[in-house]
Amino acid sequence: MTEPSLDFNHRPKPPTAAEAINALVDAALVAENGTRARREYLGGSRLGDPCARRLQYEFLDVPRDPDTGFSGQTLRIFAVGHVFEDLAIGWLRRAGFDLRTRSRAGEQFGFSVAGGRVQGHIDGVVVAVPTPAQGVVAVPALWECKSANARNWKEMVRRGVAAAKPIYAAQIALYQAYMGLTEAPALFTAVNKDTSELHHELVPFDGALAQATSDKAVRVLQACDAGEWLPRVAAEPEHLECARCPWRTRCWS
Repeated sequence: MTEPSLDFNHRPKPPTAAEAINALVDAALVAENGTRARREYLGGSRLGDPCARRLQYEFLDVPRDPDTGFSGQTLRIFAVGHVFEDLAIGWLRRAGFDLRTRSRAGEQFGFSVAGGRVQGHIDGVVVAVPTPAQGVVAVPALWECKSANARNWKEMVRRGVAAAKPIYAAQIALYQAYMGLTEAPALFTAVNKDTSELHHELVPFDGALAQATSDKAVRVLQACDAGEWLPRVAAEPEHLECARCPWRTRCWS
């Protein structure tokens, strides 16, 4: 009888140091994220989402499709965004801007309406500017900051935030309205995560957009209370907004 041959060349390769460490980091981040209490309100930063049904899924905490939860990498991206925001705050303050981001009690400024079922937390308020910016930046002004990769950052510079990122424009308009900061244009700061370039844009208050965004929040809440689903953003599941939605399978099946 012929003895079976052993192929030592096909043994599973052990993970590299980077793979092993990253797996541990990602697992820890995902586990930590899973312990956080779910948000029980509609966030003002999300109301510009083009799909009202997706907002219902978020508000009702409907389970996502399998394997569509936040990965460790995604959670790291979120964390890096907060770091860039903190850096931008420090840069503006060093430049002479009086930028307030917290109340005297240390709480983030924000608003709560509809019995607490719609809330928003702003990045800050510019209450004074250095001499060269006086007459250019009116105060008090809402300050909102986003970080983006080079492609998205360049698109915002080229087209402006309202055209390039409507979801940000809706957030800005809603925050201006509910925070009573409608007289002066908001100061929008975008940080290029790839190059650390800064883009600053003055965004005049858009009352119609603020009203439409607020009305959308009411429609979402009413539909949730009535147990009804609002229309999808698209007519087929292959649409870009549906293809990348974490509730795609559930929604279309």
